[in-house]
Amino acid sequence: MGKGSKERRVPIGRTAVTWLEHWLPLRASFNSETDALFLSSRGQRISARNVQKRFAEWGIRQGVASHIHPHKLRHSFATHLLESSGDLRAVQELLGHANLATTQIYTHLDFQHLASVYDAAHPRAKRGKKE
Repeated sequence: MGKGSKERRVPIGRTAVTWLEHWLPLRASFNSETDALFLSSRGQRISARNVQKRFAEWGIRQGVASHIHPHKLRHSFATHLLESSGDLRAVQELLGHANLATTQIYTHLDFQHLASVYDAAHPRAKRGKKE
């Protein structure tokens, strides 16, 4: 469930499906009353705060300079999908945004990429270089 109690459907790749198939038999051994996919060591649904803390810790362990949090994954997903497909409507649908303007937040990064390609390709953009 997402913001505003909206149901979210998330596409996943074959590798994730394979790992979930490995996890589900282990998850069943918790004999938990909850239907949550991921559980704490006590068999309870993991909290959003627990996930945030784990992301922050993993970021530190990996030496990532910026703070890592779950929303950063969502933002990265949207940005990469937009850069590779250019389909703003598809990104809007996958993110569950009601308004396209909300999705357009991700276009500024795509424009930065476009500007760098332009600078690399345009002859007048190559300032100070003699040909």
